[in-house]
Amino acid sequence: MFSPSRRAFLGASLASLASGRLLAASPLEDIKGIKDTDEPAFEPSTLFLTWQRDPTTTMTVQWVGALGETTDTTVYYAPLAGKQWKGQTTAVRPYPRTDLKVFRTELTGLTPGTDYQFRIGKQSPIYRFRTMPAKATDTIHFISGGDCGVNPHAVANNISAARQDPMFAVVGGDLGYDNGISAAISLGFLRNYSKHMIGRGGRLIPMIACIGNHEVEGGYNQPRTKAPFFYALFDGLYPEKGFASLDFGDYLSLILLDTNHTTPVAGEQADWLEKTLRDRKDHPHVIAVNHVPSYPSFRNPNPVKGKDGKETAGTGADSRKHWVPLFEKYRVPVVLEHHDHTFKRTKPLLGGLAHDNGVLYLGDGSWGKLRTPKTPDQLPYLVASSRDYHLSLHRIQGSERFHLAMDEHGRIMDVCRSGQRKSS
Repeated sequence: MFSPSRRAFLGASLASLASGRLLAASPLEDIKGIKDTDEPAFEPSTLFLTWQRDPTTTMTVQWVGALGETTDTTVYYAPLAGKQWKGQTTAVRPYPRTDLKVFRTELTGLTPGTDYQFRIGKQSPIYRFRTMPAKATDTIHFISGGDCGVNPHAVANNISAARQDPMFAVVGGDLGYDNGISAAISLGFLRNYSKHMIGRGGRLIPMIACIGNHEVEGGYNQPRTKAPFFYALFDGLYPEKGFASLDFGDYLSLILLDTNHTTPVAGEQADWLEKTLRDRKDHPHVIAVNHVPSYPSFRNPNPVKGKDGKETAGTGADSRKHWVPLFEKYRVPVVLEHHDHTFKRTKPLLGGLAHDNGVLYLGDGSWGKLRTPKTPDQLPYLVASSRDYHLSLHRIQGSERFHLAMDEHGRIMDVCRSGQRKSS
């Protein structure tokens, strides 16, 4: 693994990326004979896209609202270049601790690598999305980050992220900081995402999320019922447990993990992780995503026992014990980490030590929250760390991956490259 020059990376990777926020697409066809209006009667402020299954052939449309806001919640959709619209019924379920509902429609049987248009009922704007390609013949690029909140810095990073026109965004836990209690904060996060995470041509940017401690009342070692808003929104991907894999055709697998929030790191999850990684050991790009970092940049990585004899939560000690050996064994090249509210990049690591064939740990979650990190002098496994709001842009090109860290103003902070790890 090595770091190329910033100029070379930017010339190859960013020349074609979009800037600025664009509005929803204008309609191309009437739907069921109903013409579009200048002032749509229904425009949900919490609308966002996500996935429950293969992103090459599906898309999930979702929003939170009140019953009766629109008489028709059917999602009508068609290829952008097509004229034949289809309708898909929307499922309605409770949004906890409120009188609101979650409206969810999964569109299936879609054509890979295709632009689609859709609308809700017959009086909403017409929106756009794009399915992921069937094969990674072209460059794949996406955004990651975590620990967002609802403050102006989080909004600035939303805008910065959208300007990169990513295919999707990965949020590694602590979305709005609702703590499993505040529906208002959870909704505030969705409104910010819905308003700003819009790519080139009005394309909505899908969100993939994993759970963090601030999704959970009590933070750690709690039942699913203590994370009511997270699971109300994302139980399509996490129907029973807090961990899942999302496979993009046969070229990319995201391994989404629960760092002791509603599922223990050890035991069932570690067993599942080994099987999941073993089954994908020949996949070209397997990227793990967790909230609490295995290699923290702010917290002391060595757990301290409190008066009750229990170790301090959130240090990554258990994931270093149970997960890191699996990342190393099954040649996971990159792990995206969060929770410490800093920017960090580690050396490629094997057994906690620098090694050319090691695993790269990136991130540490400062989309909207900040702390002052330890330096590489204090934590020798670090290469770089800083106190900056940031997100990461990842570009998959052939067998290589490029990773670019950007601050909330879009300035480049760090660039590195990760290749395929060798078999041990």
